[in-house]
Amino acid sequence: MAMAAAALFLLPLLSCFIGTIQSSLLPQHTDKITHLPGQPLVQFQQFSGYVNVDQNNQKALFYYFVEAEIDPTSKPLVLWLNGGPGCSSIGVGAFSENGPFRPNGQILLRNEFSWNKEANMLYLDTPVGVGFSYSTGKSSYQTVNDEITAKDNLVFLQRWFLRFPQYRNSSLFITGESYAGHYVPQLAKLIIQLNKKERSINLKGVALGNPLLEFATDYNSRAEYFWSHGLISDSTYNLFTFGCNYSRYVSEYYRDSVSSICSRAMSQVNKESSRFVDKYDVTLDVCIPSVLSQSKIIAPQQNSERIDVCVEDEIVNYLNRRDVQKALHAKLVGVRRWDVCSNILDYDMLDLEIPTISIIGSLIKEQIPVLIYSGDQDSVIPLTGSRTLVHRLAKEVGLNTTVPYRVWFEGQQVGGWTQVYGNILSFATIRGASHEAPFSQPQRSFVLFKSFLDARPLPLEF
Repeated sequence: MAMAAAALFLLPLLSCFIGTIQSSLLPQHTDKITHLPGQPLVQFQQFSGYVNVDQNNQKALFYYFVEAEIDPTSKPLVLWLNGGPGCSSIGVGAFSENGPFRPNGQILLRNEFSWNKEANMLYLDTPVGVGFSYSTGKSSYQTVNDEITAKDNLVFLQRWFLRFPQYRNSSLFITGESYAGHYVPQLAKLIIQLNKKERSINLKGVALGNPLLEFATDYNSRAEYFWSHGLISDSTYNLFTFGCNYSRYVSEYYRDSVSSICSRAMSQVNKESSRFVDKYDVTLDVCIPSVLSQSKIIAPQQNSERIDVCVEDEIVNYLNRRDVQKALHAKLVGVRRWDVCSNILDYDMLDLEIPTISIIGSLIKEQIPVLIYSGDQDSVIPLTGSRTLVHRLAKEVGLNTTVPYRVWFEGQQVGGWTQVYGNILSFATIRGASHEAPFSQPQRSFVLFKSFLDARPLPLEF
């Protein structure tokens, strides 16, 4: 009897002990970040590491995961992808835009408007060759395209959930900006196809900032934006519209066949708009951080225009520190230093011309809420093109306006403008924001993000 009683007493303790051991043996345990160099004290957990997506080519995608500040298991999971194609979501998104920290010299400062206040944030360097992601087979860097990237991203998610099973059933929102206007819809499409066979990923919404959705519409809205903001003259506007529009120039540029009329048009545009104005935020002074590098790829310039980048680049300096790479469980493979945008990736730039706005339409038909937002100071993918595409899509899928075009507020100031169709497709601008809205307007971007997650209208009054 005494032995039986003792066994009953010890059983709960033994179960607790076994549970602790099992928890420590979860694959995620080896990815846990104990402390980033220069990091202030925080209560939330951080993880980073590699997920192999192709055993044959040793394609390993690098991620950085920040749990929500409060009660993470009850909060949604948000995947964030930066564009380029070929720019780092960790360097741009996590450490420049909406992550918990921003480098400042030798230390990290807290981002007061970090998105992990409302969600578990997962940042992915994709495709291989970007950021800390790598492949031991050099052929993996050649002729990479949207289709390959989407498939790799899906495999990453599936295998990441094996490592973090506690988030398998969480509401998933896929977000990003710029060329993520291709990455995000294509990944969402594959998830929907997968779920029809075996429901395994709980996709709840998609949000895209200043996204490339339809090549001609997005790019050709640039001329009107330049002209309306006083960057080019009437005659140059006509040349840039009727002589050689921007989509034609970019198409010729990536085919190495720039015509004389397009060369003349771009020379005139560059001359008048000046290299002393940042095209990714026309109100920003010319000295810009590497956060804007992703824009330079989708907006190629003639050799005559050189963009002045700040000498001190906090993100590049921080992520090239050996102690930082060790803390992140990151390594450099095939490159000598970490860069914001890859110089070893050979991406099929003609994929720029493949429209993804139709995929957005298919997501809406599957009842997946979509938010398209624009920093209104961006001339690379201007708000006018995005607004035109969203309005046209709403008509095509038969959605009526449910929130008429109106202002929304952040604090006591106008945060931007918004319009909603069928309570499932939303367009919003962020007032005073650049191509990378969370970088230039963090508080307004956070209000927009929180409203989207909560499926609530943007604030109508202060």
